[in-house]
Amino acid sequence: MASTELTLPRPVPQQQFRPPKKNLPQTPEERNEVLLTVRRYVAEEGPVPPLPVEELKEHADRIIEANRYDKEYRDYIGVLVNNEMWRESLAAVPYERRLLLLPKCLRVESRCPAPFDEFGLLCKSCGLCSIQDLQVEAERLGYAVLVAEGSAIVMSLIQTGKIEAIVGVSCISVLERAFPYMEAAAIPGVAIPLLQDDCIDTTVDLDWIWDYIHLSSEDRTRRMDLGALREDVDFWFSPSTLDLAMGVAEGQTEKISRDWLMRAGKRWRPFLTASTFQALSEEPGAVLPPDIRKVGIAVECFHKASLIHDDIEDDDAQRYGEKTMHEEHGVPVAMNAGDLLIGEGYRLLASANVSGEQRSLMVRVAAEGQRRLCQGQGAELCWAREPKPLALKEVLDIFRRKTAPAFEVALQLGAIYSGVAEFESVREVLSRYSEALGIAYQIRDDLSDLGESGETNDIEGLRPSVLLGIAYEKATGKDKVVLERLWRREGDLAPRSREIEALYQKLGAVGRAESLLESYKEEAIRSLRQLENASLKGLLRRVIGKIFNETEIKGWCSEFEEKNLSSENVVAKDVPKLDERLAVAAS
Repeated sequence: MASTELTLPRPVPQQQFRPPKKNLPQTPEERNEVLLTVRRYVAEEGPVPPLPVEELKEHADRIIEANRYDKEYRDYIGVLVNNEMWRESLAAVPYERRLLLLPKCLRVESRCPAPFDEFGLLCKSCGLCSIQDLQVEAERLGYAVLVAEGSAIVMSLIQTGKIEAIVGVSCISVLERAFPYMEAAAIPGVAIPLLQDDCIDTTVDLDWIWDYIHLSSEDRTRRMDLGALREDVDFWFSPSTLDLAMGVAEGQTEKISRDWLMRAGKRWRPFLTASTFQALSEEPGAVLPPDIRKVGIAVECFHKASLIHDDIEDDDAQRYGEKTMHEEHGVPVAMNAGDLLIGEGYRLLASANVSGEQRSLMVRVAAEGQRRLCQGQGAELCWAREPKPLALKEVLDIFRRKTAPAFEVALQLGAIYSGVAEFESVREVLSRYSEALGIAYQIRDDLSDLGESGETNDIEGLRPSVLLGIAYEKATGKDKVVLERLWRREGDLAPRSREIEALYQKLGAVGRAESLLESYKEEAIRSLRQLENASLKGLLRRVIGKIFNETEIKGWCSEFEEKNLSSENVVAKDVPKLDERLAVAAS
């Protein structure tokens, strides 16, 4: 199960984002929409790689015309078309025959201690940027990795004969210049454009890189449409589907509970249950068996029951923009409805068509998760009786016990449904993953609940939050006094929520919380490194991107290759040295 020790993960450096340009999708939702459109187009039209750049642009123009996209997206869509054409070819190339090519501009230039040789940056693994994590993970898989850029490098790499596929990160201008060399050699290659302008301290969508560097024919989930799976899970909570799984509601109490179960929610926990089962099953992507619905609905029953009780304990008036159950029906009815949902969850698990050993494991895992969740909630309630300042680690420990168990139960029940042996092989990894995921999820909630503009005002609610913990540790003088009064719930500070929100900004609590969120997301990623099941590993990594889909595209790098143009001949003559460098990197 999850460890009892809580240590802060390695901090992720803050990134300074610049305004987005108009030549690419402005939000993650728009980008995903374009990607799915391109994927459908390639599947239907079946263009065969390699294609010269002019033909790629023709395909991009067709997609733009058919979907009324902005013509500024042409280069971006061309990159996506090329990637989709090569996707399956890349998956078939062994990791040890691939190259990951990263740009030097991902480093924090003013603080980077790494030197250069004639082929690029020699990373010192200082932890200041994403280069280290990407390089370590890719080399662990077997990749050769170079932190370099430019068409001269690509040409020389192809000449070595050691590389059969390239995953490249760069700006559009460099991608355009490198493309003809890869197209001429028919080398499978996918490209991930940088997210920012200029060539200093740029960023990239790490989820996108992860997807491509881990793409493998052994990962049978890579073709799964997680968006479609989310829609399928949402359908489980329609009246007719719930009636099939649970039976028709009898009496007013069941109807009230069932209505609450169907209300708005992100459904991440049953989604995790279904995802885990599919990743471990013999045919990922196949139609889900009816009984996995029962398991997923049980997970949501436990979650919704905890929300009912949590709202009563916190005296919250709204949830999902509507009245909470106790506001609508009164505390006694709400308490009883929450208890009923817990019972319904265990009833569904007990009725699942699985072996006796699986059923016993399911009930045990659910009970252990319920116990730890109540311990976490209990810690917060005991604090509320005698409120006092909490250290950041104490706040995070409440998150670990209060939020992480629900994710762990969801993941482990999906694994148990696929088989006892499969569950035991991934149990420890799922525990570490869910702990980091749960804490990150709660930090994200704290950020979204900040102040009057938040989904719920944590300042007005006088709840322990990571922002309050960070701010209190940083504050001095009068600021410390104000925050201590907030911790101790002394006086009516709720009307001063704007002032306190400004104080959070002043003390850097928001930026620190955002960095901490990224750190725990990275911790969840690192927990997957020892996972041997390629399908589950790939899917759980994509789930992180699905849950925390917040990366915004910020524009293309504007660097051109003046330096590379002047050095092409020099680099081309150094193929033996480059071959030696690749051999060292791969080893």
